[in-house]
Amino acid sequence: MENEAQKPSDSYVQSFARGLEVIRSFSAQAPVQTLSEVAARTGMTRAGARRILLTLQTLGYVHSDGKHFRLTPRILDLGFAYLSSMPLWSLAGPAMEGLVDAVGESCSAAVLDGLDVVYVLRVHTHKIMSTNLGVGSRLPAFWTSLGRVLLAAQPDAQVQALMDRCPRSQFTQLTQTSDEALWAAIRQTRSQGWCLLNQELEEGLISIAAPVRNSLGQTVAALNISGQANRTSAEMMQNQLLPQLLRTCDTISQLLRAAGR
Repeated sequence: MENEAQKPSDSYVQSFARGLEVIRSFSAQAPVQTLSEVAARTGMTRAGARRILLTLQTLGYVHSDGKHFRLTPRILDLGFAYLSSMPLWSLAGPAMEGLVDAVGESCSAAVLDGLDVVYVLRVHTHKIMSTNLGVGSRLPAFWTSLGRVLLAAQPDAQVQALMDRCPRSQFTQLTQTSDEALWAAIRQTRSQGWCLLNQELEEGLISIAAPVRNSLGQTVAALNISGQANRTSAEMMQNQLLPQLLRTCDTISQLLRAAGR
């Protein structure tokens, strides 16, 4: 829960915030929960959690068999409202599909949300990869090519603030965890305008990302191409795939500028 001192005293609707906490308590690890489990995960009383769950059930966002609760497909309406309100994604889709057809690798678009990148669009190939990602998936920003591109567009002070509260995990033997190494990677990304990440988040996973910019030149999203290191080397990514990725990002950026976005 957020610190009370950070909440607007005259406009903060606590019951609404708690409702969102209940929704967020459901996940791939906890798709079905009892009342007690929801209360424990949200830090609420059983009575408070029960009121919110029953409200969500009445609205059709939660289903219950009398003991267990689960989200319903209607919850997707909340995420779709975001996607449908952003013309970027309708413009980006065809360009990303063309890129995937050209390079034979998966392509994703993501935005920055705190310490995470959130996938907002993904075009798959038929190749099987161990990373199972879809729209709404989150990954740690500092250890994804998408995240480093998005972080590189932020002011230093904001990047440092995120770095200060970022938990460090050694995902693989190649994971960079020190402030010095992370800053070096972000500054390199700023300098060259793209980021290649080689097996820092998952063994065998390699990706390259570049920014999408709006009409003001601001980075509003990032696109990446991901592949398997045993068949797509870092050199191949940079020499063969990067030029096509940059062209696709430029195409989408031009479409945004033409739309006045």
